[in-house]
Amino acid sequence: MSLVPYPPEAVDRYRSAGLWGTRTIADELHAVASQHPDRDAVVALDGRVTYRQLDSRSDLLAAGLAGLGLRPGDPVLLQVTNRLDTVLGWYGLLKAGLVPVATLAAHRAHEISEIARRVGAVAHLVERGGKFDLVGFAREQAVGQVLVLGELPEGDPARARGLVEEIQAGIGPDAVAVYQLSGGTTGVPKVIPRLHAEYWYNAAAYARSWGWTPETRVAHLIPVIHNAGIVCAVHAAHSAGACLVLGTPDLDESLPLLAREGATHVLLGHGHYRAADHPGFPAATAAITQVVLSGAKVPPSLFDRLEARGIWSGQLFGMGEGLFLTTRPGAPRTARATTVGTPLSEHDEIRILEPGSETEVPPGAVGELCARGPYTLRGYYDAAEHNARAFTSDGLYRTGDLASSQPIEGQRYVSIEGRIKDLINRGGEKINAEEVELVLLRHPRITGAAAVAMPDPRLGERTCAYLVVDGDPLTLPEVAEHFAAHGVATFKWPERIEHLAEIPRTLVGKTDKKALAADIARRIGPEEMSAR
Repeated sequence: MSLVPYPPEAVDRYRSAGLWGTRTIADELHAVASQHPDRDAVVALDGRVTYRQLDSRSDLLAAGLAGLGLRPGDPVLLQVTNRLDTVLGWYGLLKAGLVPVATLAAHRAHEISEIARRVGAVAHLVERGGKFDLVGFAREQAVGQVLVLGELPEGDPARARGLVEEIQAGIGPDAVAVYQLSGGTTGVPKVIPRLHAEYWYNAAAYARSWGWTPETRVAHLIPVIHNAGIVCAVHAAHSAGACLVLGTPDLDESLPLLAREGATHVLLGHGHYRAADHPGFPAATAAITQVVLSGAKVPPSLFDRLEARGIWSGQLFGMGEGLFLTTRPGAPRTARATTVGTPLSEHDEIRILEPGSETEVPPGAVGELCARGPYTLRGYYDAAEHNARAFTSDGLYRTGDLASSQPIEGQRYVSIEGRIKDLINRGGEKINAEEVELVLLRHPRITGAAAVAMPDPRLGERTCAYLVVDGDPLTLPEVAEHFAAHGVATFKWPERIEHLAEIPRTLVGKTDKKALAADIARRIGPEEMSAR
């Protein structure tokens, strides 16, 4: 079975509890827009729309897409960045009954070809501009129809709303709405099916947990077609009738936008942990009441700097597969500074198990975080063999994250302690070390390879490749050329090369990654770290 459904008894329980609604995401947006027609819905660097405009313009796009022969249920790859047309296009696809596939703008042939094959994509939505020609790339990939953001056809205004209503009437609330992608723990990302009712609930519950209202102005700077961007920014803001202030990762252009638009809430990923040192930060945060930090361990000094400015801060740990943990308003300062909090929903179930078993560890001990709940997947799409390993016998998702729980003022909070799987976390992008090694070993002169995380003050980790080569040492540009030739996304390319006579092994013959990680940490040292 390609799609693993929620058990019927769980669906009944979540719906009876009022968690899951009966509308599609497109209908949820239309209902909110009808309540708040003249409020700002999206403000971006390249324009702004009210709820009335967002609703009507996405209706027109949906009608235009339907006119191209695209049919409800058809998957469409997205490779776009943070701009107003991205949000319009997102809702236009959903209103046309299409299923957005949230790929990254940084993905290349290695990833796109396999993802497109796995979901059966019939179209590829990209944008013009930027350093990489995504339009040309999409044409080369020949996934199906090439759609260009800002150049999508629009339908007849007189019949667009009626057509959208007709399409949505044929879609159930528990149908697949979106395909998100895993962090790449086993090479090319696994496909995560998100359903209309549970996905909207995930976002609406997130908005409620922070106390958002129509007056809230939610700033988002990291890529918006990530799960965090859709759940925590697009859908969450719109579920509350709030405004999405959509910037880009470039602080020089985004902080003035936050200042001008009076942003009240912002999610900062690990790549922006130094934003507090930016000269534009004071003005950008003049109206901010909440800063949420996510993506890596938060340095205590960052909490101190934010508090010195009178800004409340908390933490978020989330995943495309579902589970969210947050330190929400009311959480003690110790919990906010040292843990990622508690589950978003009272219906979330979490257990911390001994890795590879179904035995719970004692309180305070480290084990694998496992979860089940009203917005956590029950199986990856078309991945039966992997699902057999990724879930416990009673259906809890094995996250691969090491965690512990600790009591703070009578409540148990979760702390993330690392990964079981061999991942490199580059500013929130998960890079599978084995995938990098396999690409390296395709080089005719590389006879041994090991990819490890090297510490980086801005991104948290970057990839260092230890190589055994035949002949003269390889340079970093030569390795980059090799990865480019194989169509691998640039964020996965090694960013440092070290040569060895042989790859070190443990007593059982496995690559000694622990020794290599310690070696690169020593080689970099505090002086090089501070200079980065």
